[in-house]
Amino acid sequence: MTAAPSPAELALPILDDALAERLRVRMATVEEALYGHASSRAAYVTEAARHLLAAGGKRFRPLLVLLAAEAGPRPDADEVLTAACVVEITHVGSLYHDDVMDEADLRRGEDSANARYDNLVAILTGDWLFAKSSELTAQLGPEAVRIQAETFTRLVEGQILETVKPGPDEDALAHYLEVVAGKTGSLIATSAHYGALFSGAAPEVVAALTAYGELVGTAFQLSDDILDVASESEESGKTPGTDLKEGVPTLPVLIARASTDPADARLLELLDPERTDLAADADLHAEALDLLRKHPAMGQAQDYVVARAQEAKKLLEVLPEGSVRTALEAFADVVAVRSA
Repeated sequence: MTAAPSPAELALPILDDALAERLRVRMATVEEALYGHASSRAAYVTEAARHLLAAGGKRFRPLLVLLAAEAGPRPDADEVLTAACVVEITHVGSLYHDDVMDEADLRRGEDSANARYDNLVAILTGDWLFAKSSELTAQLGPEAVRIQAETFTRLVEGQILETVKPGPDEDALAHYLEVVAGKTGSLIATSAHYGALFSGAAPEVVAALTAYGELVGTAFQLSDDILDVASESEESGKTPGTDLKEGVPTLPVLIARASTDPADARLLELLDPERTDLAADADLHAEALDLLRKHPAMGQAQDYVVARAQEAKKLLEVLPEGSVRTALEAFADVVAVRSA
């Protein structure tokens, strides 16, 4: 049976030592609770459910719950810790489904669940984790159930829309950003929402942090898409160019496709949305990945992500200056320029 790993260092730098220590202690509690929740009467189900938990990850979502809770008078409320588990279990459940859709071999530097087991086990394990997150949400009351239901609707809808090409009259970038807002922005917005709500923060603070989370979530996914192109597997723990191979038109690809420079003719040929051979031809995939990495679209995509992070930080003006606001600003910055 997979054992819970030792709690990792916080996924962002926090200058206030007292705040950092509080978050470390609470994250350790959350980490232990996650393994308890990912436990079934059947040992095989427990092993499969804990597989990606054991692979680690930044734990951005539960950390954001705990950090947003610092904006209220009860940051150590039991409901805050439960909510932190809800968002991470929901996220991990979605990863099992993601890996099946992407036919990925690696996740967080380990075998993906579909590679270790098979697609059927990966899908059903993801479903099981979604069921566990629903059980936990029910403990938080009807308002949390409503928020979680709306979040899950947006998450799944975004995942579905990712598989649907925009119509001839639709803006491809707008379609893509709608996908991003649903599949990633929604759950990170809920992370900030839960933290502020269950710590008893003022309504205007809850609203501002929820909007902040939506923007940070968008930046997080866009940054992840840039990493999919830019990083090597040993850096990111994922197979590079997975989205490119599967024909998923992420931000760098969409920007590159808009090029009218004749020098980009070969790249545009490889990025043609009608092509289906990048997944099967390793040489073509490697060529497309290399050309895209060298293209100005990568820098333009990064600029766009940084701009979303700046918008998120602007929303934090509702908070008093201090260590919590500074940490939330750092959270937005780390998400925008992360390398793993």
